[in-house]
Amino acid sequence: MSRDLVLHDWVVAAIAIAAGLAAGLLLRALLRWLGKHATRTAWTGDDAIVDALRTLAPWAAVIGGAAAAASALPLTTRVTGLVNDSLIALLILIATVAAARVVAGLVQSLAQSRTGVAGSATIFVNITRVVVLTMGFLVALETMGVSIAPLLTALGVGGLAVALALQDTLANLFAGVHILASKTVQPGDYIRLSSGEEGYVVDINWRNTVVRNLSNNLVIIPNGRLARTNMTNFTQPEQKLSILVQVGVGYESDLEHVERVTLDVVDSVMADVSGGVADHEAAVRFHTFADSRINFTVILGVGEFSDQYRIKHEFVKRLHQRYRAEGISIPAPMQTVSVQPWGASVPHQRDASASVLAGNGLE
Repeated sequence: MSRDLVLHDWVVAAIAIAAGLAAGLLLRALLRWLGKHATRTAWTGDDAIVDALRTLAPWAAVIGGAAAAASALPLTTRVTGLVNDSLIALLILIATVAAARVVAGLVQSLAQSRTGVAGSATIFVNITRVVVLTMGFLVALETMGVSIAPLLTALGVGGLAVALALQDTLANLFAGVHILASKTVQPGDYIRLSSGEEGYVVDINWRNTVVRNLSNNLVIIPNGRLARTNMTNFTQPEQKLSILVQVGVGYESDLEHVERVTLDVVDSVMADVSGGVADHEAAVRFHTFADSRINFTVILGVGEFSDQYRIKHEFVKRLHQRYRAEGISIPAPMQTVSVQPWGASVPHQRDASASVLAGNGLE
């Protein structure tokens, strides 16, 4: 100390600290009011900025009061410098945390605006947060007088060992970055892997991809496996898709009448049922003379993958009802078997059930 402490020094220091605390509380109340107004805007970035300032601004005021109190006390030059460096390093760390929250919030907001879904790809958010926190920590060490050059050298040497030990983790990390950067899969897409897993992509994080199937269960798929496997994305390049329903009618049916009635049913389903595509051009394609009927394919449009079950359900019900009203038959599969007994010169025909009885020795 340059001189002894007196009561006046303590009073000034206490006033400085009290002023910092009062300023911090005032700033916190002001930023809380700003936060309420920020939630009313469409852009989510201002929410992240105000939320970060609610952490940074009050602490900055308190640290400023502490610095003023330290300067009012008759401390030695060495102690004053140590206190100031410590307060500056603390302020840098707090600012780093606030900056990481702001940048992560902006990245998340950008990801949501690009994909248009509620879920976000947290891999970019986590990478951004780690980079900002690491840079802030190194700056704080440099402020405290700690040389970061040996630390960077040690990190470089140790990073090689860590990379060898975490090969699978790093492979999943870079695979996730590649998947998102190439835009082959985005949160909200409905995908199906060649191994059978399918569902909506909820999130792509640093290690795995989370998929929610139609039974509302979560399927966890490592990013490396997702990048290597064959996959069908039912949302890209557009969400609307066509589905095929197989139908058959009897040989005695008037195919022109069948086509006209079927197209009317398709149009009604597309217009009335949720998930149908109103402007879908209905199509009927006859393709096979089967054993007991003529088979054809009906092409329907759905808004997205899960809508197909509702559309098929309603289409089959309405088509069956309409066919009954129009007198159009949908025959069950039948087969006529010709059986020639041993030694008989004239073959005769039996139906499938009679031949089975004869084969079992019951006839």
